[in-house]
Order: sequence, then C-alpha cells, then structure tokens
Amino acid sequence: MIYAAINNKGERFYTHLSRVFEAIKNRQREYNWLISYAVCYPRDPETDEMLSKDYCWISGDDLTELVAREDFQWIWAVLSGFDKSIELSEVLKYDLPYADGYKGFWQKPLSIQHPLAAIEIVPWDSSLTLLFSREKEIVDDFRRFFHYSENLEDFLDRE
Repeated sequence: MIYAAINNKGERFYTHLSRVFEAIKNRQREYNWLISYAVCYPRDPETDEMLSKDYCWISGDDLTELVAREDFQWIWAVLSGFDKSIELSEVLKYDLPYADGYKGFWQKPLSIQHPLAAIEIVPWDSSLTLLFSREKEIVDDFRRFFHYSENLEDFLDRE
C-alpha cells in the first residue's frame, strides 16, 4: 500500500527540504536517493552542476549535508529514496521519475513512480510538496508537522 500527503497551504515556502526532513524525522538518512529532472537554484556551482543533469545518485547522509549547507528552493524534482541494498544499476533499469507533466500523482490508486523506491518527495512547481511512502508512519509524521497538509487521496476526492 502507498500512503501520500500534499502540503499546499499554510507555508511561506513549500519546497525547502530542511523542513521536509525535519517533518519525516530525518529518515532521509536511511536511503540512497535518485534525484531526477531537478529544477532548483543552488548558489554552489558544484551542487548546481550535479543537479543540472537528468539525474544524480546521492546517499541520504550526503543529501542531508547538502541541504544543511544550502537549503535552496526546489522548483521541480522527484527525489526517490531506495533501500541502501539497491544498486544504482538496478534503479536505472527503469524510466527516470519526473514531476513536470506527470499525471500519475493526481490519480488513484496512489503509487510511487519508481517501482523500487520506498519513498518519493516531489517539489511541485514551488507551490506544493507531495510525499509518497510505503510506510504510513512517515506520511503521518509529515502530516503532523505540516498542520495544513492533507491526505492526498482526500484531496483527490474533492478535486
């Protein structure tokens, strides 16, 4: 089963990952991350070069350090978290997840775009953040932290 939340109300900024990491109790450290089709504005040239490619592969610890160093705004991206036992070569056997234009976020049943991922964080056009997880507790923590966030299924039922 996939659990999901949308955060699109009550925040000054929606796509600063430091707050998302705080919300999920820093569980991002437990995964390796595929970041695909990112549009963001880091000031550090090395980070900008890394994220300007179609994808990058980064450990949860390195992602945490990157965000702690410079919590820049993400416009579009899909951050897919994988169990550390899954190799990049396995991940790349599937299409890269993307945010801009992907209609699957807005359809039921809910799904994680990459079939091997355990969690996905989606900065959506700077105006909201989507969180998908195979673990209900992660989504529950996110929802408790962001008081105006809501269950994505409930949101979709109203739309």
